[in-house]
Amino acid sequence: MAFKRGFAGLILTLFLALNASGQGIKLALLVYSGGGDWYANPTSLKNLAMFCNEQLHTSFSTTEARVEVGGSDIFNYPFIHMTGHGRWSLNDAEAQNLRKYLEGGGFLHVDDNYGLDPYVRPALKKIFPELDLVELPFEHPIYHQKYNFPNGLPKIHEHDNKPPKGYGLIYKGRLVCFYSFETDLGDGWEDFDVHKDPPEKHIAALQMGANIIQYVFSNINNKRLGEP
Repeated sequence: MAFKRGFAGLILTLFLALNASGQGIKLALLVYSGGGDWYANPTSLKNLAMFCNEQLHTSFSTTEARVEVGGSDIFNYPFIHMTGHGRWSLNDAEAQNLRKYLEGGGFLHVDDNYGLDPYVRPALKKIFPELDLVELPFEHPIYHQKYNFPNGLPKIHEHDNKPPKGYGLIYKGRLVCFYSFETDLGDGWEDFDVHKDPPEKHIAALQMGANIIQYVFSNINNKRLGEP
């Protein structure tokens, strides 16, 4: 996978340093408050990193980073994944911290693990009051990276007999948050013995995850994370 020259500043320095040392950059998992189970899919990011290393020729660490929503550590990671089944609440400082991160070039992937949706929308509205979640068209590049998904997100787990939906927050023309709903991508990334998904579902989930990763790392804003 080729990274653009725009992958600069803090993240470029970190990426080059870690790869030179053979460690690999880490995908990050968001630790949040409110009572939701942010830890719901413990094997998912490990498996996504392994799949990307095999298929996209990245060199991610297979150990995830865990970052507090209000902490400074988030600025060390260009990609943060969030999941869970229940409550997510943000105080003002946490909302401002996430906004600064996203404005400065970071990316948040929120994956509803069934039950998170009622909390995602008001939380994102608190971060960006002026923005609305929009459903991304099937033609959006995130569905057409290494793998082609002409009908948008794959359906991994069934809950309410609704089609999967991919939503985005677009800030100054840039997709800063991708929200996958009614699909359970993270469940599909997990070890086989967790959900025992059919192989085709597991592979489809990983392929879509790889598309998200490739899209993010090919479109990192040309600025240091944390700068507006």
